[in-house]
Amino acid sequence: MKKVLIVIGLLTLVACGSSRKTASKDKFVIENLQTYSSEDLKREYPDANFREDVGMFEEGTVERAYTILYPDTPNELHITWKDESRTEIHDIRFDVAGDWKSAKGVTIGTTYEELNRLNGKEVSFYGFGWDYSGAVIWNNGELEDSGLRVFLAPQNDPGNKFYGDRLIEASPEEIEALDLRVETIMLIK
Repeated sequence: MKKVLIVIGLLTLVACGSSRKTASKDKFVIENLQTYSSEDLKREYPDANFREDVGMFEEGTVERAYTILYPDTPNELHITWKDESRTEIHDIRFDVAGDWKSAKGVTIGTTYEELNRLNGKEVSFYGFGWDYSGAVIWNNGELEDSGLRVFLAPQNDPGNKFYGDRLIEASPEEIEALDLRVETIMLIK
């Protein structure tokens, strides 16, 4: 009987340990944060060295409370809130190549080709050099209703042809020459 109880106890410990490992793998998936309040974040990310304040957003037209998790590290993450009490998230964004990713696997540095594969359809994008530089349009692909807003940046000089507040029309060769990569990821709730 003692052996059976010991085996059951060990199996319970192993099961609990594996569920913790699974949860920690998901710790950096931004969609998992959507329903969190500031208090939830502090409980789930006690090592995040929170920075909180109020600032101007949406091209300086809206004042919002915000929270930064892991400031000044590769895992820096910005959250803006719908309310000053920080109970409902407005959006989540990051632009540093750390551990954060989307549920579909979009990360900082994801290539244009990989983004098309994850979307299941070729994306379109806006020109560079303005507030929404490189904004992606999902074109009714798999990521259309995901709440993800992704911004591309060229790794090579884009030249004047690719600047401005307009959808870019380019040949596959021109797009390949730009070497486009995801530079910023937002999740709008």
